[in-house]
Formats: sequence, C-alpha cells, structure tokens
Amino acid sequence: MGAGAAVFAPAVHAQALNLKPEKGAKLRVLRWSRFVQGDIDAYMVNVRKFTEKTGVEVRVDNEGWEDVRPKAAVAANTGAGPDIILSTNDDANLYPEKLLDVTDVAEYLGKKYGGWFPAVHQYLRPDGKKWLGLGTGAAGSMIVYRESMVKAAGFSSFPKDTAGFLALHKALKDKGTPGGYALGNATGDSLWTNWLLWSHGGQLVDKNNKVVIDSPETMKALEYGKELYANFIPGTLSWLDPNNNKAFLDGQISVTNNGISIYYAAKNSTDAKVKELAGDIQHASFPIGPVGVPTESHLFFNQMIFKYTKYPQAAKEFLRFMMEREQFEPWLTGAGGYIAHPLAAYKSAPIWTSDPKHTPYRDCVKNMRPTGYAGKLGYASAGAGADFIVANMVAEAISGSKSPKEAMERAQKRAERYYKV
Repeated sequence: MGAGAAVFAPAVHAQALNLKPEKGAKLRVLRWSRFVQGDIDAYMVNVRKFTEKTGVEVRVDNEGWEDVRPKAAVAANTGAGPDIILSTNDDANLYPEKLLDVTDVAEYLGKKYGGWFPAVHQYLRPDGKKWLGLGTGAAGSMIVYRESMVKAAGFSSFPKDTAGFLALHKALKDKGTPGGYALGNATGDSLWTNWLLWSHGGQLVDKNNKVVIDSPETMKALEYGKELYANFIPGTLSWLDPNNNKAFLDGQISVTNNGISIYYAAKNSTDAKVKELAGDIQHASFPIGPVGVPTESHLFFNQMIFKYTKYPQAAKEFLRFMMEREQFEPWLTGAGGYIAHPLAAYKSAPIWTSDPKHTPYRDCVKNMRPTGYAGKLGYASAGAGADFIVANMVAEAISGSKSPKEAMERAQKRAERYYKV
C-alpha cells in the first residue's frame, strides 16, 4: 500500500468484489468533452491501465454535454450504442428500466471509501434499493471573481448574503466591470437559476412531487433576479456553457458562476496577459438568501451501463477500476479540481489542498441539492431538468420578456406535464 493508505484503513474491511470480464470483451464509452485538458489526459491514462490489466479494449468517444443527453436517449430507445455513458444530472432516471443494476459495485465502493454523499443516492438510487449507475462527481457551480475588481467596487471580501450580492453587482456595473451569468439552455452554467429560486424559498415541486413553482416565494426570487439582471453585461440570454468562460478571460466581466475551468485556463494559458489573470481569480460559494441556509446547485456527473451491453461484467469492472483510489485520485488531480468527488474518503485527495483556490470546490457533491428538489427524483424530475424549465422561467422573468407572474404560470404548466397528477 502506498502513500495515504492510512487514510483508507477502513478499506481492508470492504468486501472483495470479483468481477471477471467476459472473454474477448470490448467496451465503448461515451463521455462529455473535457473543459479541462488534464481531465481527459488523466482519464485516458486510466483507460490504458485498465486495458493493460484486463486485456479489454476500450474505445472512448467525447461529446459536448448537450449532445450526450440525446445520444444516450437514442441508445436507450434503440437498444444499441455505447456500453457505458458518462452523463449529467438525473439522466439515469429518464430510462431506468434500460440500465444495468450496479448495486454490487456501488455498495462495494461505498463501504470502501467512506460512503456516497446523499445527493448521489437521490440521483442514482431513487427507490432506496437498486443503483441505476455510479456517481462520477460534480462540476461545481461556484462564484468565480476578479479580486481586484471586487475590491475596486468597495468590497473587501465577497458578499455572503443576497443583499450584499446585489449591492456588489450594482457597484461593479457602475465601475464598468459588470458580472454576467448564463441564461440560455446551458447544462452547467444555468444552474445558478436553481440557487436563485431556492435561496428565496421557491421550489419546482414539494416533497410529494406536487408542482409548486407558481408561488409567492418564487415571485420574490424573480423580483430579486430582475434587480440583479439589470446589472449584467448585455447578451447573457443567449449564453451557453462556453460563453461566460470567454467573457471572463477576455476581461469583459468580473464575476460569474463556473467550474474551476476558468482558473485552470488562465493558469495554463500561453498568453501572458491571460496567465496574469490567474493571480487575481478567486472562488466563493453562492451567497445565502432569505431561507438562511446554503442552496447549492452543481452539475452532477453519473456513469451508466446499458442493459444491452454484451459485456456486463467487463463494464462493471471498468467502473470499479476507474473509481479505485489508484486511478481516481490521479484523475481528480489531472482535472485540476474541476470534478468534486462523490465518495467521502476522497476529501483528503491532494488536489484540494495543493492550491487554496481549489478548496472551495471540494465539498460540492457533499453540499449540493439535486435539481429535482424538494421532490423524489425520477422520470419527471429528469425530464423537467432536461427541459430547462427553471432556467427558462428565470430568463423570461428577469429579462422582462414576460412578467414574473406569466413566467411562473408557464413554468407551472410545463412542469405539470412531467409531474402528472
């Protein structure tokens, strides 16, 4: 056992999992494209290690987040395609009957590495029994800001409440260094709209899966959002996931929400001007709203095996291998903090303390609420999330294309199509 073995001492009590890949097995993996080059580089090193150890040939295809979801749906419907898909949020709940039960792998890893965080259970074990897939982690939707610009706007530290958050954005606009947040159908960066809703007590559905988004709490969130939006840089209504990265690195905005990829890109840039930005970049949690508790929303990553695979044992062994410490910690490091871990024991991974600017991203999966909050996840939550109902409502209301009441009523009707009574 190598360095850090003491941290994982409980692992010796984990029950062994003996998965023997089928003879002549070949696997095809479809995963989302990297936002950080080190992610895919380290992932492919692990893939090659798996092939060397087992003899199983693995083909890895990369697609954008927006393209993985429809390709996964086609695979589920046709019964053909990649053996394993790494996807986002609760896509597994769109076609649970088409997925291979991976309870044995999930329980083995959970016992060995300190347990899966609650949100992982909610996403991938909605019935409390069978695991539909494994958690990969999450890309944290944290605040990314220019420290010098925040200080120039009169703030010695980043605000921790929504009143201060609004005041900061007004001051930044007055200084000519505005903020900006994606309001298009951005898989990752539109998640800030969940924070806006939840921080004021709004919910898409209640605990009984009743749609309750047309509410006084949602109205308060949207009214606050209108004030906030008035200080955004123009153009955010069409922003998808790459847009705020580019605007930030170009110096057009001083604050946004994002994974650690903006910092990573600046730190590793060959452009001296962009590289200089890295020293000025800081990260923070979203402020706490009137509800008085954190309401974090992050982009969750899952790993699913389709039942049609000819090589179920090889596929399960691949997922187990990739999640073991010897492979998973180097992958976390390679991704530069872009992926937060789903298993508690990886809190001690070196990446979280090797640079203090990584640390805010460490507990994303631990602290996150699933996108279907506060209801039970399933087909309805997955469909509503994939349809960007909350993001569209917020965009319509805060931009003025609809009144807050009209936007809420439209969101209520759209959600009710999924959450049928």
